[in-house]
Amino acid sequence: MGAFTRCRTGGFTLLELVVTLVVAAILMGIAVPSLNEATLRSKLSASANDLVAGVAMGRSEAIKRNAVTSLCVSSDGASCGSGGWEQGWIVISGAIVIQKHPAAPRGFKVISNVTKIDFQPTGVGNTQASLTVCRYAPSAGSTERLVNVSATGRAYVSKTTTGICS
Repeated sequence: MGAFTRCRTGGFTLLELVVTLVVAAILMGIAVPSLNEATLRSKLSASANDLVAGVAMGRSEAIKRNAVTSLCVSSDGASCGSGGWEQGWIVISGAIVIQKHPAAPRGFKVISNVTKIDFQPTGVGNTQASLTVCRYAPSAGSTERLVNVSATGRAYVSKTTTGICS
């Protein structure tokens, strides 16, 4: 054996490391926007489902208490107010607040033709309503969730792409 014998040790060369980092950066550039969109769609669905749960709570509490119960816009969590549903809402029976819900996630809007939905002691709602949950920031998307409340007091969610927030 001569004085110039090389012994190869395990590991990466600088070129292999740079190529790996470039490939990882390209994959991240492709994946991050998709993950961001999926997160926004998830928040959209969660906000719509929270409204459906509030309708169900208002309806069941009206039956349980044998009294008119309301689901309404509330910015303070203590009384019904005016404005958009994105500021928060409550389920209230008389002066008793049964459930408080905080404001919608930042960048989301809830557009409706009503600010209050009443439920009679029989559980029947006397307010037909439609609430559209949509994203207006960072960019207005066309994907929305429409929460329909029927005259019988039942609610359901459907997807729309009308772009009401844009």
